[in-house]
Amino acid sequence: QVQLVESGGGLVQAGGSLRLSCAASGSIFSINSMGWYRQAPGKQRELVARIASGGSTNYADSVKGRFTISRDNAKNTAHLLLNSLKPEDTAVYYCNALVRRRSLDYPHDYWGQGTQVTVSS
Repeated sequence: QVQLVESGGGLVQAGGSLRLSCAASGSIFSINSMGWYRQAPGKQRELVARIASGGSTNYADSVKGRFTISRDNAKNTAHLLLNSLKPEDTAVYYCNALVRRRSLDYPHDYWGQGTQVTVSS
């Protein structure tokens, strides 16, 4: 099995910063990409940022210039630095990884349990 564990959420005032971390463990041959998604109450889960194994990234327009995703391939970890936070960034943030468990396997999606980010105005 593969487990993703997030940490780093919390309550912060508008304009503040947080750093989210995601650690993948278990039966992992390789991780194609890692990403962060978020889901606010009453809304669909949406992509925040993704990073490929080679380092290329993509971001939601709403967070470009404010959030930065990074990863450590050797440690199977990903981080999301959230700067200039706004109340509309309030959501549960989920880590996602596209994992190949054996060399000939197709990659499969795995999700963390989520971490709450709350931004007060």
